Amino acid sequence: MNKIESSFLNKNQFGNDFLWGVSTAAFQIEGAHDADGKGSSIWDVFTSQKGKIKNGHHAITACDFYNCYQDDINLIKELNIPNFRFSISWPRIMPTGVHPINQAGIDYYNKIIDSLLASGIEPWITLYHWDLPHELEIKGGWTNRESVSWFKEYVEVCVQFFGDRVKNWMVINEPSVFTGAGYFLGIHAPGKKGITNYLKAIHHVTLATSTGAKIIRERVPDAHIGTTFSCTHIEPATESVKDVEASKRVDTLLNRTFIEPILGLGYPQKDLPVLKKLNNYILEDDLNNLVFDFDFIGLQCYTREVVKHSILTPYIGAELISAEKRNVISTEMGWEVYPPAMYHILKKFNEYDGIKKIIITENGAAFPDTVQNGKVHDIKRTHFIQDNLEQILKAKQEGLNVEGYFVWSLTDNFEWAEGYNARFGLIHVDFETQKRTIKNSGLWFKDFLS
Repeated sequence: MNKIESSFLNKNQFGNDFLWGVSTAAFQIEGAHDADGKGSSIWDVFTSQKGKIKNGHHAITACDFYNCYQDDINLIKELNIPNFRFSISWPRIMPTGVHPINQAGIDYYNKIIDSLLASGIEPWITLYHWDLPHELEIKGGWTNRESVSWFKEYVEVCVQFFGDRVKNWMVINEPSVFTGAGYFLGIHAPGKKGITNYLKAIHHVTLATSTGAKIIRERVPDAHIGTTFSCTHIEPATESVKDVEASKRVDTLLNRTFIEPILGLGYPQKDLPVLKKLNNYILEDDLNNLVFDFDFIGLQCYTREVVKHSILTPYIGAELISAEKRNVISTEMGWEVYPPAMYHILKKFNEYDGIKKIIITENGAAFPDTVQNGKVHDIKRTHFIQDNLEQILKAKQEGLNVEGYFVWSLTDNFEWAEGYNARFGLIHVDFETQKRTIKNSGLWFKDFLS
């Protein structure tokens, strides 16, 4: 390891119980889009539409994890990573979204779980990482209140077949992203737009989160249950009253809208008045039913955003000033490299009373990588991870609650609307040949965890 890639960090500084892992998602890695009885998801449909994904990329094969899972699990073991987060593809086990189940899908995930356990790796399941069955989208998807019942049925199946061996569960991944991008802006699947679709999806997804968690608690009493939220450190562009107020509204939307109802605080309507329109969809007892006492909350923090007041943006009256416009160092996603965001987010979420445990369930960076002589020198990614871990350690040393860190991601994969352009992996994938090459960041992490 060159000197420049070493660091003062030491795993032991974080304590013996600190959880180390790596995260993935079914649609981004599995491929096998219609194999063995799998139904279509909203992302299968969205990626087949012209102009939706950069360079016309699709995930028909992706990383072929469906067939290569054993090789990739061997790599997780080789990297000394003790915890593996992956998601279940809802249409792989329930092709229409509801009964009947597809036994081949159940068998596939059982093989993954058994292989992980045989390798001494703890499985962490995400129940919903964005791949809603297309058959349910035809009925309105998350804009239909029935989605809560569909999700409940799906969770019951997962718990029935996997709950005997899997103890760590995450209910829903990053609700603010898939509702905002998928049901308001239309830039992610299913490509819907408009405030009505968005508000309905917000409420039904939040109801589904607590409903799913209650099913796990009931059926697997000793389960360790969490759910994950994307969070972004927000700063005003100037100290002007208008910019400060705009930044507060953006912070409310991105960081508070989904977690506060689950903690029993209701939706933050005072600080983001457009959320008052949710009252059209909130039925009697809904606010009580949104509450669940999670064992942990997963936070997924990548960057900060700088916000200015804008009369041109409806509902929120704010505009993000891009990293490019601010002339700061950024990743392939156009996200500013700003490690202190991690510390600020931990500090912010530590102010809530109801959170028992915080785990960073995603953090990582996309940079352009090339394989040279069988090696990938991704020094920017190594530094990104080290710098974020330093911020987590700082928070921990100040007594803030943070008890784990999962890197996004194990391998380069299908990065949603970015296709294969944005590489986040600790392991490089040649998508033509499926050849895996552990990057220097992966070797550093392996060394760190040993």
